[in-house]
Amino acid sequence: MQNQTLAVIRTRRSVKKYTDQSVPRELVEAVVEAGMYAPSGMNRQSAIILAVTDKEMRDKLSRMNLDIILGKQLQTSSGHGDPFYGAPVVLVVLAKKACPTRVYDGSIVLENMLLAAHSLGLGACWIHRAKEMFETEEGQQLLRDLGITEEYEGIGHCILGYAAPDALKPQSPRKPDYVRWV
Repeated sequence: MQNQTLAVIRTRRSVKKYTDQSVPRELVEAVVEAGMYAPSGMNRQSAIILAVTDKEMRDKLSRMNLDIILGKQLQTSSGHGDPFYGAPVVLVVLAKKACPTRVYDGSIVLENMLLAAHSLGLGACWIHRAKEMFETEEGQQLLRDLGITEEYEGIGHCILGYAAPDALKPQSPRKPDYVRWV
């Protein structure tokens, strides 16, 4: 069976190299809107999205993320110093700490945005370490500076941009025992 939604799901890839081209605001808004329509436990809508298009803030978040990587003595998968791979837009997903389904709710928001980005011709990738970033005093202060006073947990980042021509890799085969029919 084939339809447009299934085609988007099958062809989406994590993009880890971007052009310098800026993303029009209406495309960012469309991706964010897709995240807003993600299902959530008991329709609590525990997640929020920080749509970061300001380069200075984007670079600050990148540095904070890199500090977590370096503190754990890890490497970025690309081997360079920008965990956001040069993407100009960062969509940070956080969810209320008091909500028992926060990680699931935020994860679905991220997946909706990843699929929406691909369907709109944008490259995107889920970047981890949001939890650790927003547990730091710097992360907490950043949220306070943005007027976010409730307790939120970082779930992840959806980076957006236009994929560099050599960024798209072929699809990996699905493992043979992925589904167990009962």
